[in-house]
Amino acid sequence: MLRMAVLKAAVNLDQITYKRPERRHELSGKRKGTFTVDLKHPFRLLFRPNHDPVPLKEDGGIELKLITSIEIIGVEDYH
Repeated sequence: MLRMAVLKAAVNLDQITYKRPERRHELSGKRKGTFTVDLKHPFRLLFRPNHDPVPLKEDGGIELKLITSIEIIGVEDYH
């Protein structure tokens, strides 16, 4: 519930820290474009930007400051 409150309070995805306790990060490979935040080990909350199209930087990465809406995918231990 704490992670959901942090996500809800954020104006954009850039405001969710990549450091603990949230540790927001983008996944790679077939899950590229999906993000996670840490929950109780080993679980992660998975979500993706809810934008069409997803705003991108010139280098092709996702522009976190423009992500203002997300879609929750689920909770997983994907390791």
